[in-house]
Amino acid sequence: MSHISNIDVSNGDRHEGRSDAVDEFLAAIEVIAEQHRPSRMPFFSNLATLDHTTAGDPSLLGQIHLVYQAAMHATRAAVYYLPHLDSPAMRKRKLQIFVDDDGLPGGDTHHYQLTRAFRGIGAKSVLDDEAFAEPAELCCHLDGEAARFVSLAKPLYSQSLGPWCAIEVLSADWMRALADALSVHFPQFADEPYFAECFSEMVEERHAEESLSITQMVLRARPELLPATIEGAKVIAEALDGVWTHLDRIVQTAGQGCAAVTEPA
Repeated sequence: MSHISNIDVSNGDRHEGRSDAVDEFLAAIEVIAEQHRPSRMPFFSNLATLDHTTAGDPSLLGQIHLVYQAAMHATRAAVYYLPHLDSPAMRKRKLQIFVDDDGLPGGDTHHYQLTRAFRGIGAKSVLDDEAFAEPAELCCHLDGEAARFVSLAKPLYSQSLGPWCAIEVLSADWMRALADALSVHFPQFADEPYFAECFSEMVEERHAEESLSITQMVLRARPELLPATIEGAKVIAEALDGVWTHLDRIVQTAGQGCAAVTEPA
């Protein structure tokens, strides 16, 4: 996770109201990052301790891939709708985020990398890659908290920069937690490019730093945006907790099913 307390907030005017907005924003994001740290959620430990045979079930892996990929797709697509970044300099900085996710060498993307990683451990895909499209269409294949997160991402990202910051600050933590949990069953999983390249190049940490830096610049110029920025960050972080809760329910159901099958008559 990004060390947000180390972000430089000294640039720009030190007008009291503007300085207070930046300081309050950083303090709020730090609280959100701690309260909603993904690796604290039971899903990751329960997945790691699942029976190896159950964990290797192609249908289970396909369900996990569907929910996780849907959540990731929703945020990657939503980034294209970020507000307040219309100047040439801001568009240039935002473009680098796009490139890191959707402009990898050889026409690759994080979306395709993730699908290959899951197929490499035997996942039975529920949806083709290109079926991950508009939120309303994608939600037809989801339910519960997963559908809620997917439906919220685009409108929240388009209203303020807070949701973007929250997701970027939390992303390194959940990626490592997921890689660690599945590596218990599939030792090669963390070596897949989706994880290995992000970890070695600290892509998620860099995105977190960039999202916070850009948002500070916006809040210095427009401190009146602070309440909506913080509220959006809180809402998306709570919705993200729901994704892990939904995934944990899938894992627990699979574990109970295996126990029922193996229980002596």
